[in-house]
Amino acid sequence: MRRNIVSDGAGQLKYEIREIVEVAKHLSAMGLEITFENIGDPVEKGEIVPEWIKEKVLGLAACDSSYRYVDTQGFPETREFLARIINDRGGCQVTMDDIIFFNGLGDAVAKLFGFLKREARVIGPTPAYSTLSSAEASHSGYEHLTYELDPDKAWMPDIDDLENKIRYNPSIAGILLINPDNPTGAVYPASLLKKMISLAEEYDLFIICDETYVHIVYDDNEKVHLSQVIGDVPGIALRSISKEYPWPGARCGWLEVFNKEKDGEFKRYIRSLVDAKRLEVCSTSLPQMSIPQVYSDDRYLIHLKNRNRIFSQRAKEAFDIFSSTKGIKVNLPRGAFYMTILFETGVLTNRQTLPIENQDIKAYIETIVQDVPPDKRFIYYLLGGRGICAVPLTGFCSDRQGFRVTLLETDDNKRRGTWKTLKQSIEEYLAV
Repeated sequence: MRRNIVSDGAGQLKYEIREIVEVAKHLSAMGLEITFENIGDPVEKGEIVPEWIKEKVLGLAACDSSYRYVDTQGFPETREFLARIINDRGGCQVTMDDIIFFNGLGDAVAKLFGFLKREARVIGPTPAYSTLSSAEASHSGYEHLTYELDPDKAWMPDIDDLENKIRYNPSIAGILLINPDNPTGAVYPASLLKKMISLAEEYDLFIICDETYVHIVYDDNEKVHLSQVIGDVPGIALRSISKEYPWPGARCGWLEVFNKEKDGEFKRYIRSLVDAKRLEVCSTSLPQMSIPQVYSDDRYLIHLKNRNRIFSQRAKEAFDIFSSTKGIKVNLPRGAFYMTILFETGVLTNRQTLPIENQDIKAYIETIVQDVPPDKRFIYYLLGGRGICAVPLTGFCSDRQGFRVTLLETDDNKRRGTWKTLKQSIEEYLAV
């Protein structure tokens, strides 16, 4: 090309959660049966969407109005409904104009960082959710800026580390957090959220909080919405129906914007997101229209409570299996539906392997493990030798060694069998 047409941030677009699938598909074509533990799709793993939710969606699909355009920011009745829910919680008050719908949170995240001034950085957690970390890195053209989540403190953010990085990097304009967290399953208490918000207030920053899993919180763990604690700080909550109904294929997500009138620059930034959405006309109509009907049904709270009970039981089941394994560290998940398994420092080497019977698969794995991080080497051998597809922790913008699994498998025997095979594989791998 006469000119270089590649964005400076193109090299930062990494999504290990799906990239590992390409390796799995190659192995599947070679005859290996794969157990996918890489992606958070409840439906793919066997969860049945409640019939009453399906009936509401079917009813809307029969209405001509669900086939038309809606307002640029989203279906007015749904935005009014969501604004009432936010206001009823107490805390920051909003109007329907503070709700903006997108075609899934992937679309929302692309806009959030795509229309942020390139020199304005948003610091996020490590381990990080790949969509968020890659989008921030790509917009800037540099590696994602991160603060540490501490595995010795149930994966809580290291507030001292966060403040030091904010203090000495004036390019930081915002703080990103995920609550409940993906990939660790941590749930942040109000006291910790308030500390992070205080930092944003002190250094004149805004907050982005991914609340995709806010209704997937187990047992007596504290569920806190950003709107309840944000005070006067400008902020954005990311929400979705993907993991709740669950309906990941709906691609229906939205932003809840707080305190945009209290900072002129933040208000203009939010305006740019709406302007960008206007160029696309609007987001998909039908999923938005379903939200008031589903959320206001008494059965929805029962649905959420039943799911949380199930995920809590699976989290404890997984913790019981892995917690006695030497060479790794695990924390009991408190929300979302993931568990991070962390290798202890120094236990991984570039000589460890797992036996692979199929010689063609063995040759392929031995080729691709060259020059990869140690945890990814384990994941490749796990995939080739045991047919289990998980995601290395270094794929979550992290220097720590480990991997993430899901709590989604609905077949009890298969789920327990997979975790026991994982445990045995870790022990066998570390024994080499």
